[in-house]
Amino acid sequence: MKAIGIIAEYNPFHNGHLYHLNKIKEEYPDYTIILVMNGNFTERGEVTIIDKWKRCDIALELGIDLVIELPFPFATQSADFYAYGAVTLLEKLQVEKVIFGSESNNIEDLKLIAETQINNSEFDKLVKVYCKLGNNYPTALSKALEDLTSKKITTPNDLLGISYIKAIVENNYKIIPETIKRTNNYHDKELTNSFSSATSIRESLKENLDIKKQVPLNTLKRLDNLHYMDMYFNILKYKIITEDNLEKYQTVETGMNKKLKDIITKVNSYDELIKNLKSKKDTYNKISRMLLHILCNFTKEDANSFKDITYVRILGFNNTGKKYLNNVKKDLDVPIISKITREKDPMLEFELTTTKIYDLIYNEELIKKEYQNHLYKEDL
Repeated sequence: MKAIGIIAEYNPFHNGHLYHLNKIKEEYPDYTIILVMNGNFTERGEVTIIDKWKRCDIALELGIDLVIELPFPFATQSADFYAYGAVTLLEKLQVEKVIFGSESNNIEDLKLIAETQINNSEFDKLVKVYCKLGNNYPTALSKALEDLTSKKITTPNDLLGISYIKAIVENNYKIIPETIKRTNNYHDKELTNSFSSATSIRESLKENLDIKKQVPLNTLKRLDNLHYMDMYFNILKYKIITEDNLEKYQTVETGMNKKLKDIITKVNSYDELIKNLKSKKDTYNKISRMLLHILCNFTKEDANSFKDITYVRILGFNNTGKKYLNNVKKDLDVPIISKITREKDPMLEFELTTTKIYDLIYNEELIKKEYQNHLYKEDL
């Protein structure tokens, strides 16, 4: 059996995702489709609007064969670490190709840029120079790459794709990267047509706008009890006020402890907090990740402990996915976790804690689902 890997958050699953999935199935009809998906928190430092179980069910219903969870320590950090975790899971599962959406749809350019980052000694020097000139890291990275390759890459999926390729090359993985042209602009905050970005769909849901043209019915019928970071503001505020040393948390830099404590009593919402912390150097995403790590008690010590993939956590599969797992499990060098027992991996223990935090808003007893056996969907 052969497999294709997809790395996605599906936050929420929309028509662009369905287009991407269907194109893969058209081109590779005999392949098992494996999705690596984050849990209840995202790479941008936000909560997912619906929980991972709903998103897993949607994915299975629409054609994914096997859903694997990307652990929190990888799912909520910068692109390179996110990519390393996801690609490593796919490598362990012996996936032949990873296929991702791309604005440029030029895999050769993306490979060139990735290899430049890895092999050109001038790259890091140039990034530091541009950072010293006042640019944030993503901008400095883009400028350095343009200097060295004459290629200008600023779009988010291309940048993330470069991180996937770097993870493959640096670790000598056998996976082949391929692209599919994206059907929308990731940054759009307003609905445009039937192919609108996840960002615009989330914003529209917050404003109670109609999004039925932008998402499949499978998604539409599960859009209840929506989660937004604003809902966790008072919990975050309490932690910032009562913690003595916020700089123990991952991505909280030196000097930020005082700044957070000075600002937190002067703001009345999550968005207001970010606006007061954001600067040319500290991007929205960087601040969001920092606040999420504080909220979820993710420390620098935790981050140092959780640097490697130590298990494969199954969220769901169909019969094809089950057959594939049975075919590769004998070659895996980490355990497959299909049912949580009392003996848990420390990183999985942390994952369960983040589920409890996510569930503080609606108290849907999501932690019970972590232990139940109804997660594996047969004959969908």
